[in-house]
Amino acid sequence: MKQLVAVVLSLTAAIGLASGHVNAQDAGDDAFDLSELAGLPIEIAAIELPTTPQGGTISALEDTSPVIESDDLTFSVDLGGTEGPRVPSQSVVLIILITLLAVAPSLLIMLTSFTRIVIVFSLLRNALGLGTTPPNQIIVGLSLFLTLFIMGPTLQESYDEGVKPFMDGAIEQDVAFDAAMSPFRDFMSANVGAGELELMLGAASIDEPPATPDDIPLRALIPAFILSELKTAFLIGFIVFVPFLVIDIVTSASLMSLGMMMMPPPMVSLPLKILLLVMVDGWVLISETLLTGFNF
Repeated sequence: MKQLVAVVLSLTAAIGLASGHVNAQDAGDDAFDLSELAGLPIEIAAIELPTTPQGGTISALEDTSPVIESDDLTFSVDLGGTEGPRVPSQSVVLIILITLLAVAPSLLIMLTSFTRIVIVFSLLRNALGLGTTPPNQIIVGLSLFLTLFIMGPTLQESYDEGVKPFMDGAIEQDVAFDAAMSPFRDFMSANVGAGELELMLGAASIDEPPATPDDIPLRALIPAFILSELKTAFLIGFIVFVPFLVIDIVTSASLMSLGMMMMPPPMVSLPLKILLLVMVDGWVLISETLLTGFNF
């Protein structure tokens, strides 16, 4: 190997020197004779290559990094100690948070007062005859903040009794889930209609009426609560529609009696409906009705 490296270096030096003489010849210098290379004092230093413990050499292309045996690679998803409640690791907590973010819209609609509020505000906008005013972002945003205000005590109780002890490692996962859902179960039980609950219990083949809210299965309580919220929201929307409907009827009759059949009734009734809503402070009145309409 040493002799091969020496020969390669000798040839490289000779070719470089020959190239220099050729360039000089192109510039008008004397012709270059290859026989002059024989008398050049070229010294070649041998390169010592690393050797293996067995005495062989190691090529530059060989991978000398240590090899990790497969038995040394271990992966663990342990939540903590072997005795008592286990503290969840940061990876598990991150997975739980990502999962909650994915299902947060469904939880917001199914387990809170958001359904009733957003439907009532949407029906109020339709009663006014305003297609996109206020825009959907305003209605959803107002509904969201009112929902957070109404559900604040429930969310805080759920965090204190279920989420925080689980994060501290004081309780197990199943106990934490039951403790976190208990405040929502109480809220839904207090606001669900008897007819809707009876319907879902019958569909779930539960003949015995539950003695306490904790005995109601979530698979029957959640859809019953949503049906009850839809019924209540449309009932409130009907009450909101009545005064604006009266204004539309009176306006149409007045225009017909005056012979102004070419005048669109909404052009006259819309300012009157907006004036009525502002005079009675309608947004605040409906918000107050929604805030005080839930049982706890």
